[in-house]
Amino acid sequence: MHVEFHGAAGEVTGSMHLVHAAGRRILLDCGLIQGSREAEARNAGPFPFDPATLDAVVLSHAHIDHIGRVPLLVKRGFRGPIHTQHASAELMPVMLLDAASLSESEAERANRDRRRGEPEAQPLFTAEDAQATLRQVRPQSYDERTTILPGVDIALRDAGHILGSAIVELWADGRKLVFSGDLGPKGTPILRDPAVVRQADLLVMESTYGDRNHRDRPETVRELGDIFEHAWRDRGNVLIPAFAVGRTQELLYWFARHWDAWKLSRWRIFLDSPMAAKVVNVYARHHGLFDEDAQAVWRQSPNPFRLPNLHVSESTQQSMAINLIENGAIIIAGSGMANGGRIQHHLKHNLGRRNAHVVFVGYQAAGTLGRRLVDGAAWVRIHGRDYRVNAQRHTVGGLSAHTDQRGLMDWYAHFQPSPPLVLVHGEDKAREALAGEIGERHGVDVALARPGMAIDV
Repeated sequence: MHVEFHGAAGEVTGSMHLVHAAGRRILLDCGLIQGSREAEARNAGPFPFDPATLDAVVLSHAHIDHIGRVPLLVKRGFRGPIHTQHASAELMPVMLLDAASLSESEAERANRDRRRGEPEAQPLFTAEDAQATLRQVRPQSYDERTTILPGVDIALRDAGHILGSAIVELWADGRKLVFSGDLGPKGTPILRDPAVVRQADLLVMESTYGDRNHRDRPETVRELGDIFEHAWRDRGNVLIPAFAVGRTQELLYWFARHWDAWKLSRWRIFLDSPMAAKVVNVYARHHGLFDEDAQAVWRQSPNPFRLPNLHVSESTQQSMAINLIENGAIIIAGSGMANGGRIQHHLKHNLGRRNAHVVFVGYQAAGTLGRRLVDGAAWVRIHGRDYRVNAQRHTVGGLSAHTDQRGLMDWYAHFQPSPPLVLVHGEDKAREALAGEIGERHGVDVALARPGMAIDV
């Protein structure tokens, strides 16, 4: 077995790893690169392999930094099966068709503004490309070992990151590769804890928060309640950039759990994301995958996805109307890193207000608008115009859908014996810290994946 690393190798987005085994070529994830304009321009570049030569793709979960370039694979000649968990398969149309729409809109806007002689901008992929991709998807249940190619078996285990997220076990050539995908923390609302895996000949593991530990979740939840109380006294709005898959559903879960304590009935709550609204419906159909606490909350009132003062903004006109509200609104909108989507319009109308509160509840990649705001920028540029930042900013790290250093080390410790380890999906500072801790505790060599790096198993 031979493994090549071509994405999320020294950065947090763009997950993509190529496995050569049993005379076949299997791609693990094919995600979108996110961040600065320069970073995102790399998405349109050639793949470091011929997509037509791939035999299968296995996707760990439906976040766009893990699936966002799959339509480009298909567009460039990949015709094989795409394996992923059932819930992920249902989320894929929501995610990919939204990404196609954004890409088409960006190309159209660029062509309106292009100068004479400049080449015409093309979308990375279209809705037609996304639909072609979906026809190749082969859904799979958790905990079922399946032969996907002659001599190649896989099993998907619950990763506890988002609905349908999976740890991938792959057997071939008498060897076993484990790819963690993205691992969630223990005790995450709605989701079950990551499954324990005990044996691997090579482990490829994420390291997003490899250099830090999250605050305790109860303390984080108290902090969130305090922010809402502070914002109410300030007579301002609360803006929450949130990923449509995972973070939005968890926020609504906490709103239902603390409905009375946080006095949420006095607020107007807006879910300004047609995509998030569709995702909520997928979560509702798959509530059998929820953990026991979430099952109980699901049966209570208010239901997290049907809060009495929750307004779901489907149309552009509904979204624009929110910007007329100067106080008393909690606005959840994408994108989660504030690098696009409807949250940017709400930021333009609220960043200058000293009584506004912007709450970051997830990882903010280098180069994104969210990262600049978290880092304390006094001015930010949105849609070609500069805006002064007077709003109060809060980073609520304990709601992360990624486990922290302690969680990663605990999950690794279940393997007996300790397998060789390659760290992906993390910036170097995080990976180096985690590599040092695991290497010292378990006496193993830990490799940090670099683009183009290869390893034999």
